[in-house]
Amino acid sequence: MSVPAFADIAKTANDLLNKDFYHLSSGTIEVKSNTPNNVAFKVTGKSSHDKVTSGAIEGKYNDKPNAGLTLTQIWNTANSLETKIEMADNLTKGLKAEGVFGFLPATQARAAKFNVHFKQPNFHGRAFFDLLKGPTANIDAIVGHEGFLAGASAGYDVQKAQITGYSAAVGYQAPTYSAAITATDNLSVFAASYYHKVNSQVEAGSKATWNSKGGNAVGLEVATKYRLDPVSFVKAKINDRGVAAVAYNVLLREGVTFGVGASFDTQKLDQATHKVGTSFTFES
Repeated sequence: MSVPAFADIAKTANDLLNKDFYHLSSGTIEVKSNTPNNVAFKVTGKSSHDKVTSGAIEGKYNDKPNAGLTLTQIWNTANSLETKIEMADNLTKGLKAEGVFGFLPATQARAAKFNVHFKQPNFHGRAFFDLLKGPTANIDAIVGHEGFLAGASAGYDVQKAQITGYSAAVGYQAPTYSAAITATDNLSVFAASYYHKVNSQVEAGSKATWNSKGGNAVGLEVATKYRLDPVSFVKAKINDRGVAAVAYNVLLREGVTFGVGASFDTQKLDQATHKVGTSFTFES
């Protein structure tokens, strides 16, 4: 199995606990389309439970087979423009460089970032440079051997000449299960996660988090996913505070996916703290 990026050392568990739960927005719609000349368009719209709507349009041109180039342009309803240019495997296999440029027309604010990713069978390293703020640099790396993983990350402010943060992580991944322990926020927030693909229908996972600056309380969250048939599945999760969420996802027809989810506080079932959300995804 390939070595993940530092931020993805607990990805399987985090995805199970966080993805495909639709209650965070009252409504979400996503439309994706692809053209014959390798241009992909995506339009996303969301409505929050406070009746605030937001959206974004994205266009992506991919010429990886010839030049290893990917160009992405995003414009959202906050009137923020972002352009990303990616060059992959040009100089050597496994090396990807990114330039990310942002612009806010209303305030004339600008952003410029340069990122480097280098991936080999037993190594995955990344460096992120913010050229206009600081400038700052964030570097992380993971090494792996026979499923065992170990990595660290650090941030550095060039102008202040000081380290701004550091984290560390260890983990193990196998085809049907994985586990990880992370120490973030200058080794003050600790998290242990576990994921298990029980069989072709059932997945289960959990995560425990302890903030050493916030006392002795440990937060715990468990989730499971059950595939009903090849085109639909249900998910459920609950945390130590008694907040539970359920979700249902189904492929209505080719290119059309519908999701619905709800969350509720099991300690306050008589109060209006519950949330319900829906999602539609159209692909062509």
